[in-house]
Amino acid sequence: MKKKVLITGAAGFLGSHLCDKFVGEGYKVIAMDNLITGDLKNLEHLFPNPDFEFYHHDVTKYIHISGPLDYILHFASPASPIDYLKIPIQTLKVGAMGTHNCLGLAKEKRARILVASTSEVYGDPLVHPQTEEYWGNVNPVGPRGVYDEAKRYMESITTAYHSFHKVDTRIVRIFNTYGPRMRLNDGRALPAFIGQALRGEDITVFGDGSQTRSFCFVSDLIEGIYRLLLSNYTGPVNIGNPNEISLKRFAEEVLALTGNKVKIVSLPLPVDDPKQRRPDITLAKKLLNWTPIISRKEGLEKTYHYFKELPQEEWYRQPKEFLSGK
Repeated sequence: MKKKVLITGAAGFLGSHLCDKFVGEGYKVIAMDNLITGDLKNLEHLFPNPDFEFYHHDVTKYIHISGPLDYILHFASPASPIDYLKIPIQTLKVGAMGTHNCLGLAKEKRARILVASTSEVYGDPLVHPQTEEYWGNVNPVGPRGVYDEAKRYMESITTAYHSFHKVDTRIVRIFNTYGPRMRLNDGRALPAFIGQALRGEDITVFGDGSQTRSFCFVSDLIEGIYRLLLSNYTGPVNIGNPNEISLKRFAEEVLALTGNKVKIVSLPLPVDDPKQRRPDITLAKKLLNWTPIISRKEGLEKTYHYFKELPQEEWYRQPKEFLSGK
């Protein structure tokens, strides 16, 4: 019997790559998504596969899966500021109620569950690089608080289910990740830079561009998550690429890759925007024998090729609008 895994947020950027990974490793995959920010185009290549099925469902509602279930990977959540600032209540609900439902299902099925936390739990960090022992510097009432605190609550309730109900849990703290299937209009640095370059627009950098990020290619991240799921460690683990770069320098690399002759211009820095972000991955190296292997140059080339091959109407697609009041 093949082992069965439920992946929530499966039609999103990371969720769809996880579906590919687990199908490729010989699992039966149940993909679940309410398609608020996900896109079925990310999964349509898997629909003919008999080991893959898709459930259109909102995990903040009761989750029913018939039969045995071995693993749950909870990745349902808006992940880019352009989304979670527009749907703050849904963002909090999927981190709280959605996680609660997934943990209840894991308890019922005696399944191992891995939840997708984020480097945002560190906020605008006062410790650099960030280790798993750092508690963070988060503004709970700032605009980013809906995402940051949803993920911090996710970690807390997951730990409570582990200690009180003895649920088998894993927590991954994901740092900036990029690669094919990102949305050009999702507001994050890399797709924003590439989209602007493709359209012949000036590239916009917030502030003076001195703030730093560490970018991990998606295949490296997925491998780290897979190893963490199959490990015996229940505490949070950073997965990301410690190769740090300023956003201004990153914009220059993207510009050089595209060959466009546009300018790099500055916009005001958003509220609570982290000034520096780099994972300490000592724990992942030790526990999982994991380290990223795709260089930024190689990863950027793959990502740029993906975006360049999209239909041109995708280059100009506007960010999604959402109905208020839910």
